[in-house]
Amino acid sequence: MFGDMMGKLKETQAKVEETKNRMNTVLIDEQSSDGLLKVTVTASRQIKNVTVDPELLEDKEQLEDYLVMVTNKALAKAEEIYETEVAAVAKDGMPNIPGMDMFK
Repeated sequence: MFGDMMGKLKETQAKVEETKNRMNTVLIDEQSSDGLLKVTVTASRQIKNVTVDPELLEDKEQLEDYLVMVTNKALAKAEEIYETEVAAVAKDGMPNIPGMDMFK
């Protein structure tokens, strides 16, 4: 029984690592409400692309505000996806031990 649990845990660990690696390829696109700034990040929270409409280049403060706002929104979505995916894989692979429901 203990050997089965250890095997299952190692298998789950491998699946979690595989999921983490896959998150490098999941892209999240976010943009400002007026579409003047677009940011693309991976689910593992790496910025992949930033597109700025030339109109924003005329207002440094607005551009800075948009960069912070849109990037934070994209990173929040990325974190949610990442955590949900990794938790789902980990939960599926955990042995059923009474009283040890770590992923409620």
